[in-house]
Amino acid sequence: MRLITARLFLLAGVLAQGCTGVLAQQSLEVQQHGSSTDQAPASQDAEADGSALIDQSTLPSAIELKGSRPRVDPSAVKPAATSLPEPLSSLGATPSLALPNKTSEVRIRELRPLSLSEVEQLAEVNSPSLKAAASVVEQAKSNLLAALSAWYPTLSLKSSVNFAGDEGRSNSENYQQITEEYTFREEWITNFDATLNWNLIDPARVPQIASARDTFEKQRDTYLIALRDLRLNAADLYFRLQRADEGVGIGQNAVRASLVSLRDAQSRLQAGVATKLEVLEAETQLARDTQSLTLALAQQNTRRRNLAQLLDLPQDVTPTAADPVQIIGIWQPSLEESIVAAYAFREELDSLILDISINNSNANAALAAVQPVINLTNTYQAIRREGQSGVTIDNSVDWTQHSWTSANTVGLGFTWNIFDGGRAWAQYRQNKQKAQQSEFEFASKRDQVRLEVEQSFFNLRASNQDIKTTSIGVLSSRESLRLARLRFQAGVTTQREVVNNQRDLKQAKTLYADAMLKYNQSMIQLSRRTGLDQIAACDSLELSNKKPKDDLFDSAEVPIKPSPLNPACKASILQAE
Repeated sequence: MRLITARLFLLAGVLAQGCTGVLAQQSLEVQQHGSSTDQAPASQDAEADGSALIDQSTLPSAIELKGSRPRVDPSAVKPAATSLPEPLSSLGATPSLALPNKTSEVRIRELRPLSLSEVEQLAEVNSPSLKAAASVVEQAKSNLLAALSAWYPTLSLKSSVNFAGDEGRSNSENYQQITEEYTFREEWITNFDATLNWNLIDPARVPQIASARDTFEKQRDTYLIALRDLRLNAADLYFRLQRADEGVGIGQNAVRASLVSLRDAQSRLQAGVATKLEVLEAETQLARDTQSLTLALAQQNTRRRNLAQLLDLPQDVTPTAADPVQIIGIWQPSLEESIVAAYAFREELDSLILDISINNSNANAALAAVQPVINLTNTYQAIRREGQSGVTIDNSVDWTQHSWTSANTVGLGFTWNIFDGGRAWAQYRQNKQKAQQSEFEFASKRDQVRLEVEQSFFNLRASNQDIKTTSIGVLSSRESLRLARLRFQAGVTTQREVVNNQRDLKQAKTLYADAMLKYNQSMIQLSRRTGLDQIAACDSLELSNKKPKDDLFDSAEVPIKPSPLNPACKASILQAE
């Protein structure tokens, strides 16, 4: 009877699917063969409720929104710290050219707990990369001042002091009478020239100054990008360090739990109610947890040194995380608001617009090579002679004799390189093509900006759900391990069940810590990539003033004995083989 009923339900399901398919096919045919009058109301309704596709050609241009030469707004970002407060004054950056050459100079002498705000301050003050970016801005500013000098005339001075001395002998014959004359000259000649040159018309001057000004603005954008990336990297490394600390705590609790399990198994073996296999399983799990703890400690040390490298701390200081792991807050803006804010906020897009302007200016400067240049010059020259020339050998030089002459010349010059083989026009086209390339790069960067915001937003949403899911998993695994231990102590189950539940609890804690890390990372990435700071603080929880025990029974009081670091070639398994 049950078999017949099941077959009837199966047949009814097949018929229902067939009818559904026929209706769907008929609906599709009606849509395909429908008249245009039937489709018009649907499109009008779509436009009315905003679900219709937008004509991309009607979107506003970036040049219209930001301008052809966008300027940096320093008020849009919090300026970088320039000095350290008193508690952090001893953590100043190591001199740039310092290079330790003794082991005592690099030995770690202090583990310094730091909060997230202190880490950001140290990064802004000590970071060599941020200082290098600031130096590039100053270089661009100097280059702009050099370009602005083309508006002013140039004045060059030239002076020389020469000593001239010569002698000569001449013979003349007149009426069979030979006359010999011997002369020499000694005199000091002083020359002074002053030339004033001013280009009245120079076609290359304006585009070169415009290019230098846009380059300066671009470097300022680059500095702001470096500052925001530095803050993002500092927060990211701090969260990773917190995650490494959590990993060490998880590993320590797992080792303690394994020690409790091993103690229980050995006690039951001595009482004759357990087998050697259960003791071996407990020892195997203890070895696994010890290995995980070793890897967690190594990762913790690596994370600390990664943060120290970013902060450029003194050679003998290692930072540690002082803040506990907690949720930063709740992201308030929607996905669409975050995307639009990122388009208006990101300096990367402004830099590409400036690249377009720079390439256009360079194109005009290249074309100026075949355009006329008119310059005004004024040259002043003065010559002073002191001494005597043309005297006989019997007379001495009269140094009181001197002469002085001066001249001033004013000229108007005209230069026009009419033909240069097409070089100027070729460079003009090249720079115009570079400007077009920057437009394509702008489109690519625009799509990348949106994708980055969407990825962070989706990861934040997934991490939010993962925190809830994994927290439930931790509580369930903890209760399962408690029940498994009670069953094992009562002799109802084996050590294998305890080991499996203990492993599940460790994995659940690891997943929960990873979810917390991904949530905070996605939060700071959204803040960095959108420029928004609309983060609502989490509601405060009413917690007890006593710290709850993380593990079951008395496992928290179980000491973890340090194991010696023996060479790898002396492992027990190798000796046994």
